[in-house]
Amino acid sequence: MSEERFGDFVLVRRHGDGHVAELALDRPKAMNAVSTAMARSVTEACAALAGDPAVRVVVLTSTHERAFCVGADLKERNSFSDADLLRQRPVTRGAYTAVLELPVPTVAAVHGFALGGGFELALSCDVIVADPTAVVGLPEVSVGVIPGGGGTQLLPRRVGAARAAELVFTARRVEAAEARELGLVDQLVDEGEDRARALELASRMAANSPVGLRAAKRALRLGHGLDLRAGLEVEDAAWRSVAFSGDRAEGVAAFNEKRAPRWPGE
Repeated sequence: MSEERFGDFVLVRRHGDGHVAELALDRPKAMNAVSTAMARSVTEACAALAGDPAVRVVVLTSTHERAFCVGADLKERNSFSDADLLRQRPVTRGAYTAVLELPVPTVAAVHGFALGGGFELALSCDVIVADPTAVVGLPEVSVGVIPGGGGTQLLPRRVGAARAAELVFTARRVEAAEARELGLVDQLVDEGEDRARALELASRMAANSPVGLRAAKRALRLGHGLDLRAGLEVEDAAWRSVAFSGDRAEGVAAFNEKRAPRWPGE
């Protein structure tokens, strides 16, 4: 396993052959509160991972024992003028967008608090794995703002408009069992096992065609919310992008030869 640090607060670990990359939030003294510096580091790390053809899956984790991420750094913001806050906005928004727009499948491993921007980072991933200590929520209206890292758009896509409205308007925190029941997280595992399960799931994904994984994610993301006919056109375009690839040829050959595929990744 290799490690690379982006700024002071983000650590990227590449597992095994490098096909699974772990983006670890590493600001333990602040329970991974998203400061301006941390947001820049998340964006930079995502850019590096997005541009690396060896990476097939990204897992978003936390090095803090009791928190995934508690959201925006309100201590930093308390010192901001209106102009400071306006200047910070594209920086923090860029971090959430960078996670959301990673071209490969993403899995969040959540334990402890995942609140506000912290939960929005998890929502930006394709799959969320949580352990029983997880507490999630979007409490922004309780401090006079709204979810600004994608929460008002990503949450209803997961759980429906009415349920998302109730959660956003009440600003309530949701513990792990209810979060799983409501669909706020996808898998609930034993305490302390969220990271291991997320990495295991990522390894299963990464065994598949890198060309296929990226095209499938593109079709899922771009087709969501479209009417069926338009969505099927998105799917067809994604299919055409892989149908004549080296990965497709290798996948068919490996199946017929009863062996594991050796993906060329192109």
